[in-house]
Amino acid sequence: MTPPDSAPPRRPRALDRPEPLAAHDSPTLRAFAIVEAIGRAGRALPLSEVVALTGLPKPTAHRMLGQLAESGLLVRLAGAGYAAGPRLSQLGRELVAGDARQPERRAILQRLVERVGETCNFTMLDGAEVVYLDRVETASPLRVNLQPGSRVPVHCSASGTLLLALLPPPRCARVLDQLDYTRYTPNTRASRAALEAELASIRERGYATDDEEFLEGLVCVAVPVRDDRARAWAAVAIHGPAARLPLPTAIARLPELREAAAALADSHRDAR
Repeated sequence: MTPPDSAPPRRPRALDRPEPLAAHDSPTLRAFAIVEAIGRAGRALPLSEVVALTGLPKPTAHRMLGQLAESGLLVRLAGAGYAAGPRLSQLGRELVAGDARQPERRAILQRLVERVGETCNFTMLDGAEVVYLDRVETASPLRVNLQPGSRVPVHCSASGTLLLALLPPPRCARVLDQLDYTRYTPNTRASRAALEAELASIRERGYATDDEEFLEGLVCVAVPVRDDRARAWAAVAIHGPAARLPLPTAIARLPELREAAAALADSHRDAR
């Protein structure tokens, strides 16, 4: 039985389909419908599915997909179809980081810090790295200074391994192919086999840890923030010095972390 925190993204339901476009709709709206269909699917879409989801004529969809790929908004994957490209992914992260919900998000993170007494992070995946979109520091003078916008390697961070584990298998495999598996500490999983074994464990338990794998003396635990189709689109994590936050203590904070993740998910869901 698949645990709730490792539920794979599902295929779009009929209700998830964008509204079919009328013939008089502008090229801008047609392009947006294509981007929206691919974003909602959470996977690469072949031309035939783009046509079915948008209602666009096949020649029009084909032409616009090519234009969007040339611009970097989409990327064409051999044998799979079209997926979000680097330009579109960057735009999505910037919109999440700077949108009108940012004060509410910081309030949720601040409450988490007050409850657990450690620094917390709100992160998203960017290829082979994790990007810190928001962060609230503990009041303790002993802490690691990673500001919003900072990036850490995906293979040795709690948020990174969590979000990687919860990707659809084809996307996960593409990221694994990109990694150089640099060893940062004696605890770093510096091989694909070791990382894949950890990803399997994360899918089973629904959370990820960093037991001094990126920085010696630093411990972290992360849980997913999911959308209304159970896709893990972000992560919330706490971290602290191992001397003050040994790994069993960090794991014991999972209820507070999951409560914060649910509040973050609700704040984005309610704003739509």
